[in-house]
Amino acid sequence: MLLKLFLVFLKVGLISFGGGYAVMALIQREVTEKGWIEPEKFQEIVTLAGMAPGPIATNTATLIGYSQMGILGATISTIGIILPSLFIVILCSAFFLRMQNNQWVRYSFYGLRPIITGLVIYAAIHFGFGVNQEPLFSWSTFGMLIVCAICLTAVTKYKIHPFRVILLAAACGIIIF
Repeated sequence: MLLKLFLVFLKVGLISFGGGYAVMALIQREVTEKGWIEPEKFQEIVTLAGMAPGPIATNTATLIGYSQMGILGATISTIGIILPSLFIVILCSAFFLRMQNNQWVRYSFYGLRPIITGLVIYAAIHFGFGVNQEPLFSWSTFGMLIVCAICLTAVTKYKIHPFRVILLAAACGIIIF
């Protein structure tokens, strides 16, 4: 089981571009197909991982490893998910020192932005509507979209600090829902 945990999270770590939320759907598929975690329990783990300090994908891997094999499982899962990033960062830093002014390298990273944005949006939609049996278009969905629009406007147009916007969104959520 320890080897399976290590290999699953090593695979996730190898293909995790765009941060933790971009790979949540992959982690969920991997662990639910193997029968390690139920979808409802996975959403609870992601919520807990998001509240803990640190990267959400690493925290999720740690919690899943812990739920399966205790402390040793948490350690192995964490090592599996961070090991590829560690090696990639070391290799990339050596590469970028030599290629930092190359135009093609900069264009490549600009090309990855829409893909990563799409993955994050997919994760948001998947977690927002995936487990609940509520219809996609309802009053709560409409309320959530209004709160999102207000928050986006507050941050981008009025330059309100994100922490204040988070507090505002929490207050709106308590009042509306």
